[in-house]
Amino acid sequence: MATLQRNFRQAHGLTVSAYVLQVRLSRARHALEYEGASVARAALLAGYANPANFATAFRRQYGLSPRQVRPGL
Repeated sequence: MATLQRNFRQAHGLTVSAYVLQVRLSRARHALEYEGASVARAALLAGYANPANFATAFRRQYGLSPRQVRPGL
């Protein structure tokens, strides 16, 4: 397992868990921006049961709240 993690980090510049988080948050952002998803729905898409925890992770990743990326808001 350590070899996989080391090789992944060398190839992508991220740990496996950081990459998975990035992909999940990216999918959630797309849903918010282009599919009109609610923050609660985007949280579920990103694997968060609690929208507040999702909002914290989203803000750390993008510097914006999930509501700020929704169109028309």
